[in-house]
Amino acid sequence: MQSWSDPEIPDVEGQGPVPRLHDTASGERRELSGAGGRVGLYVCGITPYDSTHLGHAATYVAFDTLVRAWLDAGRNVTYVQNVTDVDDPLLERAEETGVDWRELAETEIARFRSDMEALRVIPPTRYVGVVESVDKVAAAVSDMLHQGSAYVVGDDVYADLASDPLVGSVSHLDDAEMDALFAERGGDPDTPGKRHPRDPLLWRGARPGEPSWPGGDLGEGRPGWHIECAVIARDGLEIPFTVQGGGYDLVYPHHEMSTAHLRECTGVTHPADAFVHTGLVGYQGHKMSKSLGNLVFVSELLGDGVPADVVRLVLLGQHYRTDWEYTTDLLFDAAQRWQRWRDAAHLAGDADESAAVARLREAVADDLDTPTALAVVDEWSRRPGRGRGIVPAVAALLGVEIG
Repeated sequence: MQSWSDPEIPDVEGQGPVPRLHDTASGERRELSGAGGRVGLYVCGITPYDSTHLGHAATYVAFDTLVRAWLDAGRNVTYVQNVTDVDDPLLERAEETGVDWRELAETEIARFRSDMEALRVIPPTRYVGVVESVDKVAAAVSDMLHQGSAYVVGDDVYADLASDPLVGSVSHLDDAEMDALFAERGGDPDTPGKRHPRDPLLWRGARPGEPSWPGGDLGEGRPGWHIECAVIARDGLEIPFTVQGGGYDLVYPHHEMSTAHLRECTGVTHPADAFVHTGLVGYQGHKMSKSLGNLVFVSELLGDGVPADVVRLVLLGQHYRTDWEYTTDLLFDAAQRWQRWRDAAHLAGDADESAAVARLREAVADDLDTPTALAVVDEWSRRPGRGRGIVPAVAALLGVEIG
């Protein structure tokens, strides 16, 4: 699947520190340096049944900042992102709107690409759709059946989580919390015939009116949610890879389950070195949600003439792990900040700015502390006798062009 064009990343003299990030699984801040100068990143992509909103953009800009920090630290980055281009929400939206599900997916994927390119998000090394991966998923599910870590219920196949003693090691939730979130976030705890209510679906047998594909000895059907990410990560990255990332609402069940599936598919006990999650973005008093309709779309902001740099500064102004509420005041403040930086860059001279660049690098490396990084640039913009040396660092590390 095609991604989008690479943004220009200026060269910055010297090299930044290796990023240290909060790992959800251990609860600790860790230096994520990879192995042999190489790092691997998997970030869960969109289900393309609606446009990119600021909650999506906050996640992808956060991980873009991580990629930029790794590149600045001299690391070779392999970044894999999936697209869930067949799933129940997509099929339901297509039926509601009378649009073919494939056409709906193509339209929203194109819009997502356009939004990411406008926001100067570095594209994944591999951008992979579920539809193009069905045969690989089916083969992986078949292997799990033969290994005894999956079982058949009617036309469907489920993972037997009892075969994995490490389930729960990512989220550290108790049974009541897992029960609630599994039911709330796409699980089917009440399906008759399952060995445990929280066992996740691996392969959904063909249903009338639904798309399906040949699954070999599984029969016609389509992949479950968690196994698709496990297989795409397995095929696109060296296992173990460095970071599994996404929004905080993916910790359970999605990242818990996909990691369990990866263990079964690869035999590697800890297939991801760390789990990094972004906070949730709210609007009008609630988390941005397609079901609530309280969405602020990136494409609409851009269409209204808001510069992409300003949108990016709104996102960078919040720490990636915090929950926050979008307001038009944040947009106004970001526009003012961007203009101050551009004016300062226009009037800057040739003074040495290596100390300011070092502070900027350290802030970004310190658990992607972009609010502190922005404060470093704010201080530079107010200082008499400032130099232009920080300008390429702002573009390279923050993805913001100021002159």
